[in-house]
Amino acid sequence: MKVVAFNGSPRKEGNTYQGIRIICDELEKEGIETEIIQVGSKEIRGCTACNGCAKNRDEKCVLPGDEVNEWIQKMKDADGIVLGAPVHFSGIGGTMKSFLDRAFYVGSNNNSLFRHKVGAALVAVRRSGGSASLDQLNHYLAYSEMVIPTSNYWNIIHGTRPGESIKDEEGVQIMKVLGKNMAWILKLVENGKGVVDKHEAERKTYMNFIR
Repeated sequence: MKVVAFNGSPRKEGNTYQGIRIICDELEKEGIETEIIQVGSKEIRGCTACNGCAKNRDEKCVLPGDEVNEWIQKMKDADGIVLGAPVHFSGIGGTMKSFLDRAFYVGSNNNSLFRHKVGAALVAVRRSGGSASLDQLNHYLAYSEMVIPTSNYWNIIHGTRPGESIKDEEGVQIMKVLGKNMAWILKLVENGKGVVDKHEAERKTYMNFIR
């Protein structure tokens, strides 16, 4: 099994990375391969709502010039996905959101690429805004019918300077428990293949409230 994790921080080894690293360490203890991909320092355009991915249905975003399509395939091939982000004005950073908007829109328009994968989210924050940002990340997972593991508190780790978050003893424990629970659910899903029938995905019903 493999988990791919995305670091939405512009700092490659800042506090968001430390949280992701703790989760990945727990996964690796259980024999699960991990890969951490740096997103936050890249130049990623936002979704333009062109619906090209819905028209082409080739598992790709039509916008050129970045690594989003490569990352989408890594997500498709993985058993689990971890989303990590710093908190900017009580929300995730713009680069991470641009990536997630495009990746998950492609996924939803191509036979629900991430459906029933195990997905976890975490945020790193100096002081406040963590819950709102964590909720923002969880929206992508929930929309995609992913299986979401929990921890023993909200998946938030605190720190200001890079690496300072490892002094947040409760935050470190939260990440460890999240990693352990994610590994457990990944094993349940893997061992359930061929034993528990997987129901077919339903075609999404779209409505608006303007008549």
